[in-house]
Amino acid sequence: MQVFRSFRFHAARHLPNLDDSHICKKMHGHTFNLTIYVEGDINKKDGFVIDFFKIDKIVNTNIISIIDHQVLNNIPNLENPTSEHLSKWIWKNLVNKIKGLYKITLSEDHGTGIIYEGE
Repeated sequence: MQVFRSFRFHAARHLPNLDDSHICKKMHGHTFNLTIYVEGDINKKDGFVIDFFKIDKIVNTNIISIIDHQVLNNIPNLENPTSEHLSKWIWKNLVNKIKGLYKITLSEDHGTGIIYEGE
């Protein structure tokens, strides 16, 4: 079974490796939508695959508290914070903390986004 939990955060960034004529080379902000997917069996004791409260604590501590309302370029290992690199950064900071992490999705607007399942 798969369960998911969604989060929203706000951050600014500029994408330094783009041509000067590209609009995203300039500082700009996004409201990002992040969804964490966890796969596993239902625990017979508590009836959960994973407690959503546990996901909240892990994601808020290891992701949201670090990047919400920040300039992503200032975060170590996010000097070129494309959504692709941000997805990999999020995965790396969660994969050893959430048992059964299956995939994440990250979107910066309606109609665009990243699906990442690790490497």
